[in-house]
Amino acid sequence: MSLLLGWVIFVAALLISIMLHEFGHFATAKKFRMKVTQFFVGFGQTLWSTTRGETEYGVKVLPFGGFVKITGMTALEDIDPADEARSFRRQPGWQRAIVLAAGSFMHFALAFVLLIVLAIGVGLANDNSTRIGTVASCVPASVSALDQGSCAHSTGEAPARQAGIRAGDQIIAIAGKPVHNWTQLGSAIRAQPAGKTLAITVLRDGRRLVLHADPARVPGRTGSYLGIENAVQYQRLSPLRSVSYAGSTFGEVLTGSAAAVGHLPAAIPDLFAKDRANTPAGQVSSVVGVGGLTAQIVAAKDSWRVKVGYVLLIIISLNIFVGAFNLLPLLPLDGGHLAVVIYERARAGLARLRGRPDPGLVDMRKLVPLSVGVFAVLVGFGLLLITADIFNPIHFVQ
Repeated sequence: MSLLLGWVIFVAALLISIMLHEFGHFATAKKFRMKVTQFFVGFGQTLWSTTRGETEYGVKVLPFGGFVKITGMTALEDIDPADEARSFRRQPGWQRAIVLAAGSFMHFALAFVLLIVLAIGVGLANDNSTRIGTVASCVPASVSALDQGSCAHSTGEAPARQAGIRAGDQIIAIAGKPVHNWTQLGSAIRAQPAGKTLAITVLRDGRRLVLHADPARVPGRTGSYLGIENAVQYQRLSPLRSVSYAGSTFGEVLTGSAAAVGHLPAAIPDLFAKDRANTPAGQVSSVVGVGGLTAQIVAAKDSWRVKVGYVLLIIISLNIFVGAFNLLPLLPLDGGHLAVVIYERARAGLARLRGRPDPGLVDMRKLVPLSVGVFAVLVGFGLLLITADIFNPIHFVQ
């Protein structure tokens, strides 16, 4: 049931993002008095629609996107001569540019607002200390059981529990080597040989203790397993600090999204690798993979703050990535159409300087093969990612 709830949350968030994207195009086109004939969420067969004024609003059967139909988007479209004055192609370049960029702007605005909500309403987690929050009771039988906190078919008691590690202990060394944060601690544990006795130095009530554990293996998971989770503390930020946090985090996610796109070619060979999560392919996913990850988080045995925080970050990251990707200067993306408008205006300005007439609109017929080619590549890569996420999914591991 929790997995289903996670999927419902993700699909609802995705549909809201799509609606906001299309509303950006719709609202700005209406503002500039362009004629908008359709506003739909989804593709395929129409499930429901209603007409208000000159615009038909509706929902289609496949919830994988949406569209706003603005009259005269390109020179190729035949329209009623009576509508030509209100067509998209006859409006000033700056107005067309705003309409085209408005979809991505709505993704960015939603992400920014959700970052503020995260900072004020949920709080920011300080989860990098080596203080123990909980100790698992068993060694899960699989990665799926680990995600769900299940002890069904367990292979034995968790090594940390056997060693006597308690909630509130602070681990300061693994095998005699100091660890100063959770990242170092996790790496040190995963690097240890399974089944070989390991010395763990902890601080408990101001006393230093050396405990001994035999790390285990969880089938399907890379590295050794001890069965500990860190103690997480949350701090809510003031409105002013939350805006600063939203701005800096937005920039970090945007930079990370650009890096992820750059790593796409290197990711392809590892999409079906056994250790996909530890390769560049672990950084890319389709909507199916992201939806599955959201479902795993909702189903995990964690506090509401942990779940809400992770889910919000997924939605935020998805919107920033989609907003930025959509602005790439590739047809049929909005960024491709925006590039055409910029080219038209630059060409018109150059013609004006030479005392020549405005060359007018770009002949889109010459760009149709390029647009079809890019679309085919995007669809093909999307299907490849979906296949990988179905047959070789990335699991959520804290």
